[in-house]
Amino acid sequence: MISNALRPVLAAVLLLAALSACNRSAPREEGDEPPQPPTPPQAPAPPSPGGLRLYVSDETGGAVVVVEPDASRVVERISVGKRPRGIVLSRDGRQLLVALSGSPIAGPGVDESKLPPPDREADGIGVVDLETRALLRTYRSGQDPEAFDISLDGTKVYVSNEDAAEMSVLDLTKGEVTHRVHVGEEPEAVALRPDGRVVYVGSEADNEVVAVDTTTVQIVGRIKSGARPRGILFSQDGSTAFIANENDATITVVDANRHTPTASISIPAKEGGPSVPRPMGLVLSPDGNHLYVSLGRARSIAVIDTRSRQFVRSIEDVGTRPWGIAISPDGRHLYTANGPSADVSVVDAARGTVENRITTGGSPWGVVVSPAPR
Repeated sequence: MISNALRPVLAAVLLLAALSACNRSAPREEGDEPPQPPTPPQAPAPPSPGGLRLYVSDETGGAVVVVEPDASRVVERISVGKRPRGIVLSRDGRQLLVALSGSPIAGPGVDESKLPPPDREADGIGVVDLETRALLRTYRSGQDPEAFDISLDGTKVYVSNEDAAEMSVLDLTKGEVTHRVHVGEEPEAVALRPDGRVVYVGSEADNEVVAVDTTTVQIVGRIKSGARPRGILFSQDGSTAFIANENDATITVVDANRHTPTASISIPAKEGGPSVPRPMGLVLSPDGNHLYVSLGRARSIAVIDTRSRQFVRSIEDVGTRPWGIAISPDGRHLYTANGPSADVSVVDAARGTVENRITTGGSPWGVVVSPAPR
């Protein structure tokens, strides 16, 4: 029998034992990752008046990262789904469209039989409202969408479906795919001619670009490109197209009315550089006189004179594998998405110098520019 003097001591011992049992975590199974401390939710930063915003697709983070380049800060991250890559502003500038894919990440030459199975339910085109900064919905758009462009009236989206070797036409008014066109193996780059009548789709494995009539949705031309076409861009008047060829450091110049190549521009390697040039993304200066090309593992940007069709110079040490590239409306600044270094570079286009690198986290893939909300 317990004496009255020992009862308080025994009660305290029992209380401590109970608390210890409650705080003890369950044993970890073999192969489990150690628990990580929860990340506190981060409130969106208040927007700066005026200025610009960058919207950056984060392929590994499943988000669109909102960046204010003038303030050198990330405003917020918008969750959108798996593997966001291609990213385009809607024609009215009120929404952001982003390609989402459930296919596992794999580089060239990877044995796909050893990869985890794809999540086809994750494939689609996500639509983000820029006022509320929230995902409105995701449209089914075909298998493994990577890049796309939007019709002039904003009702149709032309999507490259890499795993299916197709271009699909997504009708936003109907909310469904209305056409599919077999365009070649590993389609990626997509660009609509400025008159809206023809869309170009690059086939990486076939080293060609296919021209599709947007009215009949029929192939009207096949254009031989360089090795592994990665990016396509039209001149402002639509008479010329430029194709960035990753594996032979060239830009193919195309008569965009006849769908025939007219010239090839070589981009020289820098002596002692980190890699040979790997042309990826393309953007034009506002006056149309200069073409800027991100060069991937070469960590640089090529500058090309569109009138003389000549390489002018390269901007070095931009970032680690710059891919997506955009330009400010006044043409003063270039912005690149640098996947391996998880940041965005701000480049003075005239001086050819990097002004800033803004950490975004994840793996930045594409980037677009828009005026900041007022």
